[in-house]
Amino acid sequence: MDKLRKPEPVLPTAMLEALGAEDGLGGLGEEVWIEVIRKMDEVYNDLLQYEVALEEKNAALEESQRFVMSVLSSMSDILVVCDHDGRIEEVNPSLQACSGDTPERLIGRPMFELFADDGSRAAAERMFTGHGDRSVHDCELNLRAADGGAMPVSLNCTPRFNHAGARVGMVVTGRPVGELRKAYQALREAHEDLQKTQQQLLHAEKMASLGRLVAGVAHELNNPISFVLGNVHALQRYTGRLERYLAAIHGGAPAEALAGLRAELRIDHLLADLPSLIEGTVEGAERTRDIVDSLKRFSAVDRNAFQAFNLTDVIERAVHWVSKAASDGFRVDMDIPEGINVFGSPGQMQQVIMNLVQNACDATAGQPERVLRIHAARVGNRVEVRFHDSGPGIPEDSLAHVFEPFFTTKPVGQGTGLGLAISYGIVERHDGRLSAGNHPDGGAEFVMTMPLARP
Repeated sequence: MDKLRKPEPVLPTAMLEALGAEDGLGGLGEEVWIEVIRKMDEVYNDLLQYEVALEEKNAALEESQRFVMSVLSSMSDILVVCDHDGRIEEVNPSLQACSGDTPERLIGRPMFELFADDGSRAAAERMFTGHGDRSVHDCELNLRAADGGAMPVSLNCTPRFNHAGARVGMVVTGRPVGELRKAYQALREAHEDLQKTQQQLLHAEKMASLGRLVAGVAHELNNPISFVLGNVHALQRYTGRLERYLAAIHGGAPAEALAGLRAELRIDHLLADLPSLIEGTVEGAERTRDIVDSLKRFSAVDRNAFQAFNLTDVIERAVHWVSKAASDGFRVDMDIPEGINVFGSPGQMQQVIMNLVQNACDATAGQPERVLRIHAARVGNRVEVRFHDSGPGIPEDSLAHVFEPFFTTKPVGQGTGLGLAISYGIVERHDGRLSAGNHPDGGAEFVMTMPLARP
């Protein structure tokens, strides 16, 4: 657009002379012509301002058009804009690359010609005409590819309206299903890798907890094994006496000799003692078996097999194991009702309880009184378990970080910083909540809530 040029100022008398009207053109005064020229000058100034504003708006419009075209060009998804009759008004380069057509050949054609088969065309017509002002999402149809084959595409169709709110067409976007499947496959693999890593961390922390219990386990196993061993030695001695007595019987010894030998070998006492020896041996073996089974359940890799179980038993078992391995002076007082049935993994929940009890044992080291009080109660359809220790409490600046991975207040080499983080995740997976704070009477308090199992 050529810019308007402001005319040079012209003196009124010179203009009058140029017009041959020395008397002011039929009596019109000089003031009138000055006013006319002033008005003309204002009009030209307005025209110049309008031109500048028009150029600015034109530049903004061109910039907006360049922005829109750059967005359309950079889209990896295909884009088709069509009118209310289904004729193509605009396409982006992704559609051009997929179809092998140029914009000149595409614009103005019916959108339905883009599809590869009659079924897809019919479905597209239903999608375009049958939904009115509603959007359609994730509709898988076959587009005609550049090589003439069919290319499955997941399409989204959204109505387009004018300034008056009237529907003027549709905007169709889509992505080849092959790319979506690749993205879903990559997401699934990443999710599986994350689950494996979480399971490895969980098992590693479980093994660390198990290592801390070796001393307690050795002591726990020593009692029944020693009992069984003592009974077996007694049975060995009894076996020798019985063999000697039976040999005398089979050798045809007289009755008087057999009676004397019976008294000498104390056969009657032996026979009376055998049932208790055998019973004690079986009991010790069963106790050893139970200990080994408990360790196997705790150390085994969890397969997320959720089931209904008694949380009271799990708490008592966890306290038992940690107390056996703890140094002298640590005491656990429990106020727990019988039969708290919850749903989940007993092995995982035992690890949570053992972590909380072990942390209380570590926190109370060096305190005059080393006590952990565990109180459980049913609150509505949930159970609330409180762990209150007699330690120094949690520093205020650490309260917000206690459940973060690798955060620990223990000295270097005495804590991995994973125990509470893993415990927090386990409780969350059981639809529960684990919180930490300081008790008004002193010491740290951890509160765990979980839903009760349905009957």
